[in-house]
Amino acid sequence: MENLFYHLEQVVLRMDSRFCTEDGHLLKNNVIEAALALDPKLLHYLLADEKLKKQFFSEVDGLLVFDKVKFQRFVMNKQFLPDSYTAFKNKVGLTTDSGEFLSESREVVLSWPYKDCMLEGGQTKEDAKRQEIFWNETLAPDEINRLTEPKALCHFRRYDSKGEHEATELRPDDNLIIKGNNLLALYSLRERFRNSVKLIYIDPPYNTGNDSFGYNDSFNHSTWLTFMKNRLEVAKELLRNDGVLFVQCDDNEQAYLKILLDQMFGRENCINVIVAEMSNMSGNKINNAINGNKFPKIKEYILLYAKDKSSAQLAIPKTAKTEWDDEYNIIIPQLSQTESQELRDHIECGNIAEANLILKGKKLVSLKEYIKSENIDKTEELKWKYENAYRILSSKPNSSLLVIAKQQTYTQEIACIRNSSGAVKIIKTDFNTQTETARLELLFAEDKLSVFMGDIWFKITTTGGVAGEGGVRLSNGKKPEQLLNIIIESATKNNDIVLDFHLGSGTTAAVAHKMNRRYIGCEQLDAQLLKIKTRLQNVIKGDPTGISKTVGWAPQNPGLLDGDKYAHNSFVYCELAQANQQLVEEIMAATEPFKLQEMWERLQEKGFLSYKVSPKMFDEGADAFKDLSLDDQKRFLIECLDKNMLYIPFADLDDTHFALTENDKLLTRQFYARR
Repeated sequence: MENLFYHLEQVVLRMDSRFCTEDGHLLKNNVIEAALALDPKLLHYLLADEKLKKQFFSEVDGLLVFDKVKFQRFVMNKQFLPDSYTAFKNKVGLTTDSGEFLSESREVVLSWPYKDCMLEGGQTKEDAKRQEIFWNETLAPDEINRLTEPKALCHFRRYDSKGEHEATELRPDDNLIIKGNNLLALYSLRERFRNSVKLIYIDPPYNTGNDSFGYNDSFNHSTWLTFMKNRLEVAKELLRNDGVLFVQCDDNEQAYLKILLDQMFGRENCINVIVAEMSNMSGNKINNAINGNKFPKIKEYILLYAKDKSSAQLAIPKTAKTEWDDEYNIIIPQLSQTESQELRDHIECGNIAEANLILKGKKLVSLKEYIKSENIDKTEELKWKYENAYRILSSKPNSSLLVIAKQQTYTQEIACIRNSSGAVKIIKTDFNTQTETARLELLFAEDKLSVFMGDIWFKITTTGGVAGEGGVRLSNGKKPEQLLNIIIESATKNNDIVLDFHLGSGTTAAVAHKMNRRYIGCEQLDAQLLKIKTRLQNVIKGDPTGISKTVGWAPQNPGLLDGDKYAHNSFVYCELAQANQQLVEEIMAATEPFKLQEMWERLQEKGFLSYKVSPKMFDEGADAFKDLSLDDQKRFLIECLDKNMLYIPFADLDDTHFALTENDKLLTRQFYARR
């Protein structure tokens, strides 16, 4: 069948000199302007050709109506007056002859990337600027039949306190790390974890055009949004009704991502747009401020959405104040943490007698005097106050209470203010100015040393020890455990499931592990997976870095590993079982054209070719294939593959062609077993 693009070109070139140059090249803009102006001569030629008439005209009540929008899109398509790569595709017939302008269809699916576009291997910070190989293919709806079916899994390994070993069973509450394309991993997870995930946090590529992480972070704008939409659609299905989504991004796409999420989750389900201070004004940022013409960037955004805002409930965490208030002027050094909690409970419940029994006989010393008597160093003073906050009491300052600070011992007579009638009052309110009664309010320093966090998160530490958290180093892009601790604490409880399908350096999984949450992580890059597995193994052994001290993570004692606190002190690693994806990786790794020519023979023998591919036509165009650049040869061979068969479908688990092991089959079935 003659290619429609070529056919239109030949028809237009025969029209008149307005549409072509002297040397016979088509003037595309002139053709479009004539179409939009409903040029009679152009319409005459289009109507005279049956193929073009059928394509660009519709009959309405016996009249033919020209679809100039469709015609404009068609002419603007890069396949019309193509480059050498597209010309080769046209020549061998690997094009679509449908009238739909595929790249602008609302029904397309972006055919991922290598986290998530195809890259040259081994990208480092030093060579991050070099040219990357993109594979941003779009698939029409009729091509997407088995693409999102559940996939088979393989290479199951369990990591626990005994080290790494082959997994022989999957437990219902196992933590999971899955290697593979995250779009297809999400569809596989949907089969088992639909409506089960409490929290999703992702830190996707920011579309900056300058990323040293090893991922493609240079999508064009519309492609990036399509990429996000594809994944968020299925991710939403995984969330519980009370589940929440945190998406971190920067200025490049924040505004558009907000609109996309408003459409997908409903504007009414937007909880917050959080600003996180992820850097500080030092070093290069100061130099940029001095020499530049913009305010240096020190913040990122975290967009917070609920699946159903009416069901979602956050536990807003507190953050420490940076200064100590002078009102804390009484200390009770003998008060233990247990006694402090009991005292708090009694006062809040109005059990004054019980509160007095706890305090009776305890020495009172002013905070200033106590610090001096204990020789607490000035540089350590603030730290000491925070660590001992549970022992420090204060009262609302007023003249009636000054006597308390001068006493040596707490007694009922000292603690309780008597009014003129002799009544004793210990009331947890401010001084009552309407009467002569002095009312005493006992305050605990630990309540006043912290404040609830707002939607601006200050001083998220991304430097210093963060680079080495978990025992793995990453020069750029690593999120601090402090940040994930805030997010996970606010949105989950013990044993809730946390999902991160852009796992990166593994921070989300490491923090969830230390906080006794279940987690699922997806990653595709081998270099990152090595860091993730190393990091989580360090956590299992009692990693002391990051938030470990804050949350009390220290399961070094094997006797503790069987306790409830460390019930999830292991994780299972597995992979989406590859079919054509293995061939994709071999193609991308090729460095010489002759290797790719050999690959064509293998694709016909072992690969699942797209239905659009005619091996005979390719063989006839073999010489033209050799003239393509190495990158274009790779692009073409990848496009020849059936994208529905990148990974092995679960339905084909027992197909001997794929040679999955019996253990892989067993554990895949366990993975998909209904709860």
